[in-house]
Amino acid sequence: MTRIQYYVASSLDGFIADEHDGLEWLLQFGMADFTDHYERFFASVGALVLGATTYEWVLREGGGWPYGGLPTWVLTHRALEAPEGADIRLASGDVGAIADAAVAAAGDRNVWVVGGGPVAAQFLAAGRLDELLVTYMPVALGRGRPLLPVSDVTPVLSLTGVTRLGDAVEHVYRVG
Repeated sequence: MTRIQYYVASSLDGFIADEHDGLEWLLQFGMADFTDHYERFFASVGALVLGATTYEWVLREGGGWPYGGLPTWVLTHRALEAPEGADIRLASGDVGAIADAAVAAAGDRNVWVVGGGPVAAQFLAAGRLDELLVTYMPVALGRGRPLLPVSDVTPVLSLTGVTRLGDAVEHVYRVG
C-alpha cells in the first residue's frame, strides 16, 4: 500500500533550514553515516512532492536534478523551469487532488514529501500524510524554517521506529 511520507532532517530544536533557507548546518555532517539508509528509503519512492523553495534550492545547490525521471509535483503559483529529463508537474490548489495524482503515479511505491515544512503541514491538514521520518541532527539552530508549521491541526503521532545514524537519530512516526 502506497504511503505518503515526509522524510526530512531536522535540528534538535525543530528546524529544517536556517532563516536564509540554508543547509550548511546539515551538510557539515557529510553523508557517510546516511548514504545506505537514504538509498534504501529512496528505492521505495515512486513519486515526489515539494514546494517551490525546496525545488529551487535543489536546482541551485544539488549539482543537477537528483531524482531522475520520477514524477514530481512542485507546489507553486509561479512558472518554473524544469531540468532536462525531469518529470516536473507544477501544481496549486487542492492538496488532496495532488496527493491522489502522486499516489496514482507512484504505483506500488511511496510518495516522498521532500519539503518544506509548509508542504508537509498542508498534507497533514488534508489528512493525506501517513508517516514522518525525521532524522534529528546533533545541532540547535535557534531559528529558521520549522519542521512542521501547523496551526489549526494538532497531529497525533505514534512512534513506530528509531534508527541511530552515527550521532543522529531517525524517528519514524505514523500519523493518526
